[in-house]
Amino acid sequence: MTSENRPALYRSMKLIREFEERCLAMAIAGEIDGGIHPYIGQEAVAVGICANLSERDFITSTHRGHGHVLAKGADPRRLLAELLGTLEGFNKGRGGSMHAADMKLGILGANGIVGAGGAIASGAAWAAKARGDSEVVVSFFGDGAMSQGVLLEAFNLAAIWSLPVLFVCENNRYATSLKLESGLAGGAARRAEGFGLVSRGVDGMDVEAVESAAAELLEGVRAGRGPAFLECETYRFFGHHSVLELLGVEFRDPDEVALWRTKDPIPLLGDQLGEDVVAGIDAAVKETIDEAVAFAKNAPSPDPKDALMYLYAGATAVRPGVIL
Repeated sequence: MTSENRPALYRSMKLIREFEERCLAMAIAGEIDGGIHPYIGQEAVAVGICANLSERDFITSTHRGHGHVLAKGADPRRLLAELLGTLEGFNKGRGGSMHAADMKLGILGANGIVGAGGAIASGAAWAAKARGDSEVVVSFFGDGAMSQGVLLEAFNLAAIWSLPVLFVCENNRYATSLKLESGLAGGAARRAEGFGLVSRGVDGMDVEAVESAAAELLEGVRAGRGPAFLECETYRFFGHHSVLELLGVEFRDPDEVALWRTKDPIPLLGDQLGEDVVAGIDAAVKETIDEAVAFAKNAPSPDPKDALMYLYAGATAVRPGVIL
């Protein structure tokens, strides 16, 4: 990592923060049906990891996936259009907040099922290896996924087949509202080590530390030394879902939330850039998100008569047996 990279890292984190804060306000106002799972506070993880990826590499994401998608290079206008369920969205409004995908950017999809992205990542990595391609796959998931059988099976197969996958655990200390200590025995990294994965832990509020740790692990993954595991200790500044903010529900100790806010990765990196640089980036990001909001709100909605389109790959016709 060099100081020349810091403005780009800061801009990417600020873009995610501005996007998420705007989405949270729109969800509370009822403009985003179903609400969102805010990523605010965890930006350093997505940005630090994706700084090491090319457009050809793949990621899988979670139900809290806007940050991963933006860090991989997605257009915020089309992501917000997807959240609003319009035809200009990545998936023509069919995916919404929890299922945004862009195959052209290697984004294999956010996922509403906890831990499910790990299996998709192992499958994509197996396919890349079988083709003889050089792409790697990064799978993001939370600490709550560490007890999901599908993720542990993904670790197992990735290790047996020596697949090019980096598994990234975003340990934000809560699985929905269940505290880490009440739901995870033995620690995340130690579980991964049990499958023979090279494992590391890092301060997930320090974007440069995340970028450096990911670079080191991905070097081994790209060299064919098999899968690796990175645990990023991080925190979400808001609750599990926007509906909690709407209802004023807080299940965490306010002092704990306040302590983690002092570790906010954006001002910590901004202090190293200087006021003028930060002000310029902040203004440009705000303009980008203003444009995204206007674009998404003016995008056309799908016609209800097309509700069954895209149910099946390669065909738009309703299959026999489907009841209209």
